[in-house]
Amino acid sequence: MKKIKLFTDSSVNPQEKIGFGSFLIIKDENLTLENLKKTIKIKRFENTSSTKLELQTFLWSLEEIKNKDVIIEVYTDCQNIIGLQDRKEKLEKNNFYSSSGKLMNNHELYKEFFEKTDKLNLVFIKVKGHKKSSLKDEIDTIFNLVDKASRSALRNQI
Repeated sequence: MKKIKLFTDSSVNPQEKIGFGSFLIIKDENLTLENLKKTIKIKRFENTSSTKLELQTFLWSLEEIKNKDVIIEVYTDCQNIIGLQDRKEKLEKNNFYSSSGKLMNNHELYKEFFEKTDKLNLVFIKVKGHKKSSLKDEIDTIFNLVDKASRSALRNQI
């Protein structure tokens, strides 16, 4: 089965509740960093938080993947997205209510996350963001492009 790589990241201003999500889909391993940079997609989100924005960005990126018969390697530094599959059973069993009986923030996004990810072949890979240059490998370098895109978009907005 064919593989594609999906890199997602986001940057939020919590006071303004606005943020920018960015993602990059790599189907062709032979592209240069300059060419990869040109294919990064960026979107502004309003009334958001860091957790919400990471989910919004990831879900938006999945909409851009038309071929569902691929293995999608998802590269993110978001621990919430990485750990969500492990929490699925408990979240659904409790109907997205916390142990204190409160409906969870972002419950709609969690439901959408599970609906979409159940239909896809996803492998989640945690990227440690903001490494020293000397410690970066190719994946870190590509992820850094996506990270910079969302941070620059936010900085230019404010």
